[in-house]
Amino acid sequence: MERHLSERRRASILLTSVGAIVAAGVVAGLALASGRTHQAAQSPAAATLALQTTFENVVTRVSPSVVQIETSGGLGSGIVFDAQGHIVTNAHVVGDASRFTVTFPNGRRAQATLVGKFEPDDLAVIHVSGGSVKPASFATAKVRRGQIVLAIGNPLGFRSSVTQGIVSAFRKAIPEGTGAVLPSVIQTSAAINPGNSGGALVDLSGRVVGIPTLAAADPELGGAAAGIGFAIPSTLVTDIAGQIVKNGHVVNSHRAYLGVSIGDTMGASGVVIGRVVANGPAAKAGIQVGDVITSVAGRKTPTADDLATVLAGLRPGQAVKVGISRQNGSTTTVSITLGTYPGSG
Repeated sequence: MERHLSERRRASILLTSVGAIVAAGVVAGLALASGRTHQAAQSPAAATLALQTTFENVVTRVSPSVVQIETSGGLGSGIVFDAQGHIVTNAHVVGDASRFTVTFPNGRRAQATLVGKFEPDDLAVIHVSGGSVKPASFATAKVRRGQIVLAIGNPLGFRSSVTQGIVSAFRKAIPEGTGAVLPSVIQTSAAINPGNSGGALVDLSGRVVGIPTLAAADPELGGAAAGIGFAIPSTLVTDIAGQIVKNGHVVNSHRAYLGVSIGDTMGASGVVIGRVVANGPAAKAGIQVGDVITSVAGRKTPTADDLATVLAGLRPGQAVKVGISRQNGSTTTVSITLGTYPGSG
């Protein structure tokens, strides 16, 4: 159930060999993982063995918290969020389902129900009753570029699979191709395959730093682009999942909001407005049904995905200029103070 992201509008990215980075930085990586401020002299063989032991310990610690989620539409992964049986995953993993079968790494199967989901951030929470669960530990600090990470999930139905890579980069406003645009993501070279969605991206301290969600697609060769995957940062995961657990829905999305329903125009000149929310930011600025939004904050918006991408990079309360084309052929620019995208269950 993995999503694939087309990079057709983005420049090509030159990847560095993960193997070379790991080989050159074994001792330094171990020092960072253990929190030591000095590096003991170690032979290459001893350092390699120590790194292997670290990997084994992380997998042993985190794997019991990563489950397989089954719906009528397919398989995905999830992470045990708390001791009460809440499991966080991707919204596209749960889809339109409200009941699920959860399989734990030890083979135990249990039924789960939907608590709530927030599709703009592609996050959802389900709940399983009965039996003990082991919550994962979520990182609160931002990971660093070059940091070693492991992806744990259930790709293609192979439960508790582990891949290894590094944090390659940090990206803003990444569209999923379905109208949803993630405000920020961790780019990683750890292999992400169908079924990894909703699983765990963890550091060498065994903390979840993100949820693998997207795999980039190669526009020329087709299929997934090797070594380019994206994960939702743990800070966003814990914020949104925590709100869903507490309220059953999101009460503060932190997302910019225009207050309109839109659709693409045939001429690709902008997005046409099909509905204007009463007393919303657009309504207060005088925008009407039938108007076409051609730009926001100086950036062109030829499609709905483009508009969502622009808004994902803006914040509630920010004043922006919006280019409008009227039905009578006239054009104008209006100033809008962005609102907050309403929470939803």
